[in-house]
Amino acid sequence: MAAAFVAVSSAAHAACPAVTVANMMGVAPGAFPQQFDLAEFEKAANCKMTFSENPAMKDLNAKIQGNPDLPAVADRLPSEPLVVAPYESIGKYGGTFDALSNATEAGTSDFLSTRHVNLVRYSDDLQTIVPNVAKSWTWNDDFTKLTFKLRKGHKWSDGAPFTAEDVKFWYDNLALDSKVIEKPKDYVLVGGKPMTVNVVDPQTVTFNLPAPKPGLLAHFATSFAQGFQPKHFLGQFHPTINPDADKKAKELGFENGYAVIKAYFGNSDWTDTPSPLLNSPDKVAKMPKAVVPTLESFLTVSDTTEGRHYVANPYFFMVDTAGNQLPYINEQDEVYANDNQVRLLKLVNAEADYKAQSLQLADAPLLLDGQEKGNYTIHLRPKVAMHAFSFNVTSADEEKRKVFGDLRFRTAMSIAMNRKEINEVAYFGQGVPRQYT
Repeated sequence: MAAAFVAVSSAAHAACPAVTVANMMGVAPGAFPQQFDLAEFEKAANCKMTFSENPAMKDLNAKIQGNPDLPAVADRLPSEPLVVAPYESIGKYGGTFDALSNATEAGTSDFLSTRHVNLVRYSDDLQTIVPNVAKSWTWNDDFTKLTFKLRKGHKWSDGAPFTAEDVKFWYDNLALDSKVIEKPKDYVLVGGKPMTVNVVDPQTVTFNLPAPKPGLLAHFATSFAQGFQPKHFLGQFHPTINPDADKKAKELGFENGYAVIKAYFGNSDWTDTPSPLLNSPDKVAKMPKAVVPTLESFLTVSDTTEGRHYVANPYFFMVDTAGNQLPYINEQDEVYANDNQVRLLKLVNAEADYKAQSLQLADAPLLLDGQEKGNYTIHLRPKVAMHAFSFNVTSADEEKRKVFGDLRFRTAMSIAMNRKEINEVAYFGQGVPRQYT
């Protein structure tokens, strides 16, 4: 009997290197800063990635009302997960991230940004739009058709498939439905006219615009208004999709299906609206889920007037370069403090791991003085929030419009302005005075 031998290079099946931004280990950068498509990374690193999960994920999932038992991590990830290169080192699983906000819908966006996702986003260089939920995008020549490619096998936080139908559902049945949002937001219109959203296949969706709007992509990259919502879940309460929506809603104690959608979705493009845990505490136990399924890195498991608590999304679509499913952190805890002095006291006492919003530059000396005792670090970032003075050249006051529209006036004001003094007095000398253009 003859024996056949096949030689296989060990490098062909090597484990993927733990690449970081600080040490790329000879791996060439991807098409976008700090991230790769899976196939792109495996080719660049000459490796085959295997996936690992947070050892606490089973217990975290048990805290999510209505979530089923979990399959293996490889079955929870998309077939094309987004591979992210950490800055300095591969992280360790565990811990709770402590956050500080003002109230349920106030002063929360800095913390929200730590878990937020959208079709695309700006990279950390604040200049480059990069893939996020969407795998890629293309424009036609005149910017009237924007096509997104989604990730095959991507799943919502409850394990249901995320597809192009969820993008179309968000646009047609939420953003344009006057019973959900009374008046369409400007960003879902082009020159006051609606777009059409077409599903090409489960992973391909197109936005067809009545006129050019190249800024639509940048909108998705910067807005907290996500261009998708779970049709499989919210659709069961939408009368246009489910004829029994109102009946189903009444069984849960709501007036109709739209009332259930409002409880879950908030009828707002702001993603930090109160969940049923807060807005319908007397009904939430009977509801199929306490919160709407999400694609974000964390989802809410507690929501009160004093704060919110979150656990890691077991189906989150990102991994690091070593194949560890993100996020690393187990849980997030958000405490509300609407009084500025209370917030400052909590920060000085190191009761929050991160805070950027609702901080005034005038408070910088106090916070800077407390760094050593509180074991925290203050980062002043004047370039991120540049302040500029300008004149309203379209003022309703015709006389002001005439003056403000005169280039000689604006030039004279620019010369007369003492930028150095403003910087020293108002910004503690931390700014860099310059012309706006």
